[in-house]
Amino acid sequence: MSNQTILEVENLKVNFDVSSEGDMPWTKAKKLQAVNDISFSLSAGETLGVVGESGCGKSTLARAIVKMVPAESGKVVWLGNDLLGLSHSEARQYRKQIQMIFQDPLASLNPRMNIGEIIAEPLRTHYPKTPESDVKARVRDVMNKVGLLDNLVNRYPHEFSGGQCQRIGIARALILKPKLIICDEPVSALDVSIQAQVVNLLMDLQEEMDLALIFIAHDLSVVKHISTKIMVLYLGNMVELANSNDIYQSPSHPYTQALISAVPIPDPSVEKNKELILIEGDLPSPINPPSGCVFRTRCQKAEEICSQQKPEYKEVATSHSVACHFSD
Repeated sequence: MSNQTILEVENLKVNFDVSSEGDMPWTKAKKLQAVNDISFSLSAGETLGVVGESGCGKSTLARAIVKMVPAESGKVVWLGNDLLGLSHSEARQYRKQIQMIFQDPLASLNPRMNIGEIIAEPLRTHYPKTPESDVKARVRDVMNKVGLLDNLVNRYPHEFSGGQCQRIGIARALILKPKLIICDEPVSALDVSIQAQVVNLLMDLQEEMDLALIFIAHDLSVVKHISTKIMVLYLGNMVELANSNDIYQSPSHPYTQALISAVPIPDPSVEKNKELILIEGDLPSPINPPSGCVFRTRCQKAEEICSQQKPEYKEVATSHSVACHFSD
């Protein structure tokens, strides 16, 4: 694993204009804050796990990095180039170095194309002059890498199971030999045994190809298994960022502490006696987020300062940042 920083995200903000039902055409649209002021860096060979409840901005963050959704402000610096400042045609040469694996394996594959065509499509798009014999050889090579047999190349997506479809999605991402793969909840639609196979496959490929991964998931056990560092999001804001072991052994933010307490422990005697931290109430609306600390409406430690002042990110240990006035 090299220590070269390949991706730096600085103060990234993504807002969406939202109109309410019954609004007049001239009514000004409301701003929905999907991603708010997020910064992090990623080195070659590293895995950044991104966790948080539904609607906290995980997928929007991933899509903003690859310019699938427009960012309001901030920087996404890829190998020294700010992608957000480039046009689509200028960003194209860098886009082949960043690939995505999507949540629903079947829905992300074209049902009218066989898997040979699906896997080869990125190669044909970015390198249209590649000879057909080379394309077929590359397709066979990546199929072998992800554990798919060569003789399946002419079959269609509906003929495969969910786990096999996800392997096809991984093969499609690998064919351009990217430096970064963004995995947007790649195992949430799969059963537990297949989840383990896909996660272990990604880890093996990462070691073999020195890939960097951004791994988005709900399952904290899966994230712990694959990640070198973990970012916790809440309502579009980053509340904690630390190495994987630090997050699990000494979480500092009250929200992270609650998430970690919900992870099952395999030992029944320990599981029975552990303290479960409950988060009461519903997730506030991102259209009208709470003032100050966005978590204060559900936090057991909240005091008056939390409503008046947004907490700054502070380093509580080496490579361990947290946004809380009362972090442990």
